[in-house]
Amino acid sequence: MSPDPLHAVLAERIDVIAIGASAGGVEALGMLLPALPAQMRQAVLVVLHLPRNRESALASLLAAQSAVPVTEAEDKQPLPRGAVAIAPPDYHLLAERGGHLALSVDAPVHWSRPSIDVLFESAADAFGDRLLALLLTGANDDGAEGFARVHACGGATLVQRPQEALAPEMPRAALARVPDAHVRSLAEIAALFRGLPRSRDHR
Repeated sequence: MSPDPLHAVLAERIDVIAIGASAGGVEALGMLLPALPAQMRQAVLVVLHLPRNRESALASLLAAQSAVPVTEAEDKQPLPRGAVAIAPPDYHLLAERGGHLALSVDAPVHWSRPSIDVLFESAADAFGDRLLALLLTGANDDGAEGFARVHACGGATLVQRPQEALAPEMPRAALARVPDAHVRSLAEIAALFRGLPRSRDHR
């Protein structure tokens, strides 16, 4: 079997992986985040649509399964290289050009706060071609606009194969905006994650 061309992209130029998910996303993240290798060099930023009116145990649940730190994002924290930061309930998560994260209570986007579009658009502006945007299962079109921004800024774009997604509307909406985005199954994405270079191997 020939190697996945995304392996080289991830190894050579991607510093930040931004992930968006909605319906079915807990299960998808539970498969993908444990595949991230200890001492990876990338920062991983996650937006999952969550109920606004209660605290989330998602970060602690995923941290217990993962070889890398998984925490809720905090306002003004440094970019979490080698770790995962998840947007807390009822806050937008943004990436800033100075290498920090920001939380916002601006109005919901597509009825969602946190919004995947907000993360993808801010990360595209901050990181350009050093960004990979990954859109997973979801039942609306949040993320499609930001996905197109990532593509326009030279970033890599990847969606979960819609046919296997619990809710295929979100990856389909992204593909409608970026038809040449990479499409992979969750198993294939997990394999890509397992192959990420460690920080001691790659600057």
